[in-house]
Amino acid sequence: MDVARPVNKRKRTITRTLYGIGGVTILAAITVGLSHLKPAAPSVSRATVWVDTVKRGPMLRQVRGLGTLVPEEIRWIPAATEGRVERILIKPGSPVTADSVIVELSNPELENTASEADWLLKAAEADYTTLKVRLQSQLLDQKAAFASVEANARQAKLQAAADEELATHGLISDLALKLSKSRADELDTRQDLDHQRLEIAAESTEAELASQTARLEQLRAQAVLRRNQVRQLRVRAGIEGVLQQLPVEVGQRIAPGATLAKVTVPGRLKAELKIAETQAKDILIGQPAAIDTRNGIVKGSVSRIDPAVQAGTVTVDVALAGTLPKGARPDLSVEGTIELERLNEVLYVGRPAFGQEQGVVGLFRLTDEGKGAVRTQVKLGRSSVNTVEILEGLDAGDQVILSDTSAWDAFDRLRLN
Repeated sequence: MDVARPVNKRKRTITRTLYGIGGVTILAAITVGLSHLKPAAPSVSRATVWVDTVKRGPMLRQVRGLGTLVPEEIRWIPAATEGRVERILIKPGSPVTADSVIVELSNPELENTASEADWLLKAAEADYTTLKVRLQSQLLDQKAAFASVEANARQAKLQAAADEELATHGLISDLALKLSKSRADELDTRQDLDHQRLEIAAESTEAELASQTARLEQLRAQAVLRRNQVRQLRVRAGIEGVLQQLPVEVGQRIAPGATLAKVTVPGRLKAELKIAETQAKDILIGQPAAIDTRNGIVKGSVSRIDPAVQAGTVTVDVALAGTLPKGARPDLSVEGTIELERLNEVLYVGRPAFGQEQGVVGLFRLTDEGKGAVRTQVKLGRSSVNTVEILEGLDAGDQVILSDTSAWDAFDRLRLN
């Protein structure tokens, strides 16, 4: 017959509790271990990344920018006065000389004003002539009167001298001598007064003629100005070159100062480059440059640096040397490269997709004979168009990935296949 075994409930409870605690402990240990494991390195195709080798040696620093060819000499022709476009004699692209008439304007009011100015000038000239003749006649009358007084005074002095001689011999009375001397003194005083009156009359004549002359010159200047304005209705080029722009049409009403034409000298061109403001800080006057016109390379040098920044760029003018390639013309799009300096015996590599000069950037350095890559913190130095100086983090011969690796920012290792 079966015999029931005694059951120890307390022992069974303790055993179950120990098994539960052990299981929880093992599960926690597994969880902690898994959390400390690094994520698996992603696989990247070697053909999809740009790899470059760190080198040591001379490095050429350059900056590059797009721009256009512009004439060194440009003449903007403004409208000297208001008018209406009557005729356009020359079209853009045509060669012109300094006396070439480009546009003819019309302004009847201005022509009428010029005629009135001419008539006023002629009337003023006639008035000046009349005034001059009248004043000269008055001055001559004054001189004649003075001459008569002068002659009478001289005659009175002679008479007084003769009477004094007669009086010494008792031939005339003392009273007659006194009367003779008194008349001589009176005429001498009158001569002095008439002489002063003559000088004042001469000064008055000069003043009146000067006043009339000033008014005459004013009217003459106005007439010349009006005639010049009428003459400027025939708009001339002013310089020898090519008519580049003509932003007017026949019948159009033109306001004073409005641009009528643009004339350039085509053989003298320069390049205007737009350089990013972050790269323009090391550009200096005289630095060599090369301009790519898409039809040849033209050497030049920096001639001007715009002190202002516009839309994040700095305008740099490059004076061109030598003969321009065929097809070089104003407003032609070009690409320019400016040489900043040559660095000797520096550590450098190709410029990465991200990272500014004098900054720190994380680059993947190839390991395991190019089968893997490890993220390395690299301190950059001075930069160029295609290269950048390495200050810390890499050695000569190291290979690094320069292409955009932002997709793997969460990983410190890569597998290359």
